[in-house]
Amino acid sequence: MINIVLFGKPGAGKGTQAEFLKEKYNLVHLSTGDIFRFNIKNDTELGKLAKTFMDKGDLVPDEVTINMLQSEVDKNPDAAGFLFDGFPRTIAQAEALDSFLENKGQNITATVALEADDNILVARLLERGKTSGRPDDQDEEKIRNRYEEYNQKTAPLMNYYKNQGKFFAVDGIGTIAEVNERLNMIFDKLV
Repeated sequence: MINIVLFGKPGAGKGTQAEFLKEKYNLVHLSTGDIFRFNIKNDTELGKLAKTFMDKGDLVPDEVTINMLQSEVDKNPDAAGFLFDGFPRTIAQAEALDSFLENKGQNITATVALEADDNILVARLLERGKTSGRPDDQDEEKIRNRYEEYNQKTAPLMNYYKNQGKFFAVDGIGTIAEVNERLNMIFDKLV
């Protein structure tokens, strides 16, 4: 079983690349953002709660996110592996994920970070916001708040996984095909 965490600031291309990676490597793609948006669209209790945080550009609290993700993993008992997109975002979430997977006889195989300059990513998100309808992609202040949250809470995960020898960085700037080729070079070594 292969379990990969795909890192990157909002707009780095995680969702786009995950679509290619899940097909090529037969992984179940678990995007916390997609799961939250599904729950918001369907007006579930989780969706209502998540929306109050997401609308401000804040991270959804760990307990809500962890329980939701564990439920999604449990829904796929025959999976060849998982591609975690947008989770974990904090050390506490990483530790909870490690513990959860360990109880299933699994672990995180590797983490791969798509790296890009903030100003390029802000421009990407503002452009995406013109068509996505997502309020968190239409306000530069909210976008920059998301990056500040990332820098404070998510960036420390790099050291967490580096200390385990499970961290790989990839240049996230270029065409979709160029970035995908860089990712495939790393994934091919892991499977």
